[in-house]
Amino acid sequence: MQFTRNSSSNVEFITSDKNPLLRETRKALTRGELTPDAYCAAESFHLLTEAIRSELSIKAVIAAQSAQAAVEQHTRALPAPRVVIVPDALFAALATTETTQGVIALVRPPEWALDELFNPRTLVVILDAVQDPGNAGNIVRTAEAFGASGVIFPKGTVSPFNSKTLRASAGSLFRLPFVAGIELQAVHATLYRRRIDVYAAMPRAKKSITEANLARPHALIVGSEGAGVSPQLLDLATGVRIPTQAVESLNAAMAAGIVLYEAARQRGTSNKRVHELV
Repeated sequence: MQFTRNSSSNVEFITSDKNPLLRETRKALTRGELTPDAYCAAESFHLLTEAIRSELSIKAVIAAQSAQAAVEQHTRALPAPRVVIVPDALFAALATTETTQGVIALVRPPEWALDELFNPRTLVVILDAVQDPGNAGNIVRTAEAFGASGVIFPKGTVSPFNSKTLRASAGSLFRLPFVAGIELQAVHATLYRRRIDVYAAMPRAKKSITEANLARPHALIVGSEGAGVSPQLLDLATGVRIPTQAVESLNAAMAAGIVLYEAARQRGTSNKRVHELV
């Protein structure tokens, strides 16, 4: 039997890897994209909890049979949750994590327009060709913690719906405004039109982050781990460096976190907005 439904609840049992729901989920996970009906595949109990807390639409929760009880416990707050139980071996083939928790939620992320990332206290983070999904997700998480108004994932940057990006963001992608897939020319035009300050994190820049006025509305560009900031954006930006000793450059996520903390410190919001990050 490939599919059965428990008549007394919304729990379904699927045993075939050809099931359309599982095939859509597998494709979303492997390609780092949304399903055809605009849901992302979020692995881990933490992301499930964050999606519920953020009051997002959850199409279904897919669970390994060994995790059924825990999943049903976590979904009690949902009205008529659709819980899909699959054999452990089938779930292991579906999941992208080596040590899976046995749960994948199909969550509809919020949709934002580019203009919604800007406000009177704008602090927009631009991930310029950042390829590492862990770095990207950590930067989003840190951006939310330090009061950023939004994040831009231009074309050429890792997808925000990559499973590792979602996990590293720890739920911040369910709340912090972001847009993805925008051409660099459109990003450039938006920043130019808005006339806000633009800073680029660069290890050899003349200006230190403590010398920059980060209390003003601004955008922060975090370049790729190898190539740095794109030439298309450099003409708008003032380079800022993090004062270091012996070590010239830092991991992209760490560097972004330090600059964002300095911006929050200058704005007097660091004590109000910082959450536990570990």
